[in-house]
Amino acid sequence: MTEGLEPIAEDWSTALAIVAHPDDLEYGAAAAIARWTAQGKQIAYCLATSGEAGIDGTPPEEAGPLREREERDSAAIVGVDTVEFLGYPDGVVEYGLPLRRDIARAIRRHRPDVVITGNFREHWPGGFLNQADHIAVGRAVVDAVRDAGNRWVFRELLDEGLEPWDHVRMVLVGGSPEARHGVDVSDHFETGIRSLRAHAAYLAGLGDGPMSDPTEFLTSIASEAGGQLGCRYAVAFEQLAM
Repeated sequence: MTEGLEPIAEDWSTALAIVAHPDDLEYGAAAAIARWTAQGKQIAYCLATSGEAGIDGTPPEEAGPLREREERDSAAIVGVDTVEFLGYPDGVVEYGLPLRRDIARAIRRHRPDVVITGNFREHWPGGFLNQADHIAVGRAVVDAVRDAGNRWVFRELLDEGLEPWDHVRMVLVGGSPEARHGVDVSDHFETGIRSLRAHAAYLAGLGDGPMSDPTEFLTSIASEAGGQLGCRYAVAFEQLAM
């Protein structure tokens, strides 16, 4: 992330957020989503996995339904009513045609103006290595946006009655080291924190480390981005024009 962020245009009405796991959106982007739903924008969530491998002390068959419930509760806090799960296996998501097709299907169904996803770069800001599911899903999202607009790619979607959708204006990538744009979330920052706290079982499973209490972590990131945007708190995105 470089010094200085450009404001993200907000003259759009609908968005679809597509990420790998429950809690991915809550580590920052949820505060921006709270701002946008407060403006009357319609936003839906689509998650590739149910996060069933994310709690070391809880078997996946128990963790999956639990984490789905926490994600729905979290989404409701920021004004999102529609939360869908694609059912891919947590921790071993593979980039490929099935994933691209399923995401393209979701885009054609929802027909959003904007698509939101997570960081697909190899590193996070600061140089920490990214996780494989994030890379696979984020990369597939970018490609599926184009797939959704091409009637001759995944022609079986036409048989499902899903016409092409090529009106996605931009993809917003949260947590990217290439972020150059941002949105002021000063009035919605606390709502974003509450949305992450709704993942109570997941946070408890992290133990006593720094990520178990999201307040300090999110405040540090949002304050830095806010300084670059000229406000108290902001969320930074890599903006891809489509």
